[in-house]
Amino acid sequence: MHDSRSGLLLINVGTPESPQPSDVRTYLREFLSDPRVLDMPAWKRRLVLELLILPRRPRQSGAAYAQIWTDRGSPLLFHSRDLTAKVQERLGPGVKVVLGMRYGRPSIASSLAELHDAGIQRVVVFPLYPQYSSAATGSSIERVFECAAGLWNVPALQIVPPFYDHPEYIRSCASIARPFVLSPDVELVFFSFHGLPERHVQKSDRTGTHCLASASCCETIVGANRDCYRAQCYATAGLLADRLGIPQEKRIVCFQSRLGRDPWIQPYTDVVVEERARRGCKRAVILSPAFVADCLETLEELGIRAAESWKACGGESLKLVPSLNSGDAWVDAVLAIARETTTWLGRADQEVSAHARSL
Repeated sequence: MHDSRSGLLLINVGTPESPQPSDVRTYLREFLSDPRVLDMPAWKRRLVLELLILPRRPRQSGAAYAQIWTDRGSPLLFHSRDLTAKVQERLGPGVKVVLGMRYGRPSIASSLAELHDAGIQRVVVFPLYPQYSSAATGSSIERVFECAAGLWNVPALQIVPPFYDHPEYIRSCASIARPFVLSPDVELVFFSFHGLPERHVQKSDRTGTHCLASASCCETIVGANRDCYRAQCYATAGLLADRLGIPQEKRIVCFQSRLGRDPWIQPYTDVVVEERARRGCKRAVILSPAFVADCLETLEELGIRAAESWKACGGESLKLVPSLNSGDAWVDAVLAIARETTTWLGRADQEVSAHARSL
């Protein structure tokens, strides 16, 4: 009898093996060699990587990783593994759930091979990036196709689309943030998303006339910006703030983690955090709905560095809202999103139920 189970591949971006500069260098080399991340001619990308980034960045990033590393290792990795285990428990034997990282381990190739070796021919691919970007979502999907095509028995694939506005994702984010943002002494709420070079979001505009052409280009999702990362971030922030009842004057959408000298999408998180503290704001909350698992960008960049900058500029308290990680509300959301946007997981549930009834 053939194996009728489906597979669910959860994908996140990845992490170094350790905070040691050598491991960080290995990770950064793989990450920044991706033409969807550094979108420039191959010769130029190699020069930038070898001459400008890799000589210094691994030691700097390694020191930052060391501040958030735990007994269980990388927070991004163990939170992702915990999520995978909980989703597996909820789905039961009808679906095999595996985790793959776009860079580092466990790799997408090894995860697809694990499903292949289990005889699974139908795979639901779930990139855990709420908002679409070519650098994360596009790159992960491209890698899945490359690795799947290399298998002798190529599996059938279904892809979960970006879920930036899915009600269950918004609900799970709100359940984590509510105790933080509804405190009566909170004066501002920063919605900080990972940044991108401006050229990345401009490439997503099929018309070539809408993206970044006006200050209001991202206020509403329309045909021209439906794949725009920045517009999707604003949509997420608006839906989440509305659900939490945060008034307009207390909301600030901003973008972090810029790299290099090219213009990145604005406003910049580090700049607005310092500006608002200097203008007299004392108590604020910061969260990053672009990340479903706590990682370097949330714990170190926001939880440590942004909080230090806030206080250095006159603020008193900048509290970081944890990411979704492996909380039960997020597990519920993952299952709901996957079932609603694909067909095989619901069918797998039905097959398991039918098998159970026949015993």
